[in-house]
Amino acid sequence: MIHKIPQTHPRASSLMIREKLVDGFRNGIVVPQGLIAHGRGEAFDYLLGEKTTKYAYEAEKAAVCLLLLSNKSIISVNGNTAVLCAKDLVTLSNVTKSRIEVNLFHKSTARTNAIASILRKEDAFDVLGLDNKSKTIIKRVSSNRKYVDKDGIMNSDTIFLALEDGDRTESLGRMGKKVISVDLNPLSRTAIASNITIIDNIVRAIPNMVKISEQLVKKDKSYLLHLIKNFDNKENMHKSLVTIKKGI
Repeated sequence: MIHKIPQTHPRASSLMIREKLVDGFRNGIVVPQGLIAHGRGEAFDYLLGEKTTKYAYEAEKAAVCLLLLSNKSIISVNGNTAVLCAKDLVTLSNVTKSRIEVNLFHKSTARTNAIASILRKEDAFDVLGLDNKSKTIIKRVSSNRKYVDKDGIMNSDTIFLALEDGDRTESLGRMGKKVISVDLNPLSRTAIASNITIIDNIVRAIPNMVKISEQLVKKDKSYLLHLIKNFDNKENMHKSLVTIKKGI
């Protein structure tokens, strides 16, 4: 049960996110490690002022362009993201014609099916990562992150990740795939190894990307390519890091 948070509380939004994650934990969707990961990210979010910076928005716009230009894009969903923004993830999937794969580090059939159920309730019509017969392995990854769906992440050209493992992000890059990540920590290996790194809270990033995708979906390919060409991920990350430094 999610406790009611008074709207007058100065950090009502942040507390509501915590309550949703704790409720997800009680329902077997979020794991304890997911709660720890959120807390780590929340510390960086404090320093960003708990708002989307202009640099994060630029990265979100570039990410949408890449998804729209890709032939086989995939959105990787875990417990935290399913609990916090399932509806917007499904909408983003539909607008950008990206498939969805449930991909978990701490995996169980029950948890995978529960997350798929959440997505289907939001009208996701094609959810991958459920059939063990479709499971394959990414080389050079020793953790459970090596397991992916052969019709999903393995067959994709662009992968949109939320919370991720640095080893796999680096391996995906070596495989020639484009990686988009949402990571509040610009110093993480995932952030550094990604092609487009969004330094923002997932609960702001995904709704932003839905709005952006609805604006850009009818734009010419040349316009989208121009936006990506003018986006410098390393420079964008540097500016985000400077913003965090100022927050300190």
